[in-house]
Amino acid sequence: MSFLRKAMLAIALVIPVAVAPSIAGDHKVKGQTITEVAASNPDFSTLVAALKAADLADALKGAGPFTVFAPTNAAFAALPAGTVENLLKPENKAKLQSVLKFHVIPAKIESSALAGKTLTSPATLQGGTLAIDGTKGVVVGGANVTAADVKASNGVIHVIDKVLLPAN
Repeated sequence: MSFLRKAMLAIALVIPVAVAPSIAGDHKVKGQTITEVAASNPDFSTLVAALKAADLADALKGAGPFTVFAPTNAAFAALPAGTVENLLKPENKAKLQSVLKFHVIPAKIESSALAGKTLTSPATLQGGTLAIDGTKGVVVGGANVTAADVKASNGVIHVIDKVLLPAN
């Protein structure tokens, strides 16, 4: 990869972090788990509510390491009307767990490992894989990474602009 291409990719990965200052930077998350980092940011209130409804909030407080592709409230709001409300119903807990686990890889994968590559992720906690394209920014399963490498004590969060839905 040429120096210019590497520089452009580095800029593409850093700029989104600069526009999401409330979650970026090690100093704000030192010692906090992925769940605690997400809970500390109002842009993830829907994600945190979903994690609680699915009984997964404590799982992401575990030792890890984890990589979480975290959809924002706006990403959840972009789903068809009623989708989030239906997923949060107790009778849909298994489906909600499947959707949320599809966003988590049981390994720590920083953006530098994705830069300039097109690849398939390791298995998510749901069991599926994600198509990752790091050639023009980072796109995961059709969702753009808008902030990368938000550190937590048990892994890393990459903020995405779309909710990832497993095939089944």
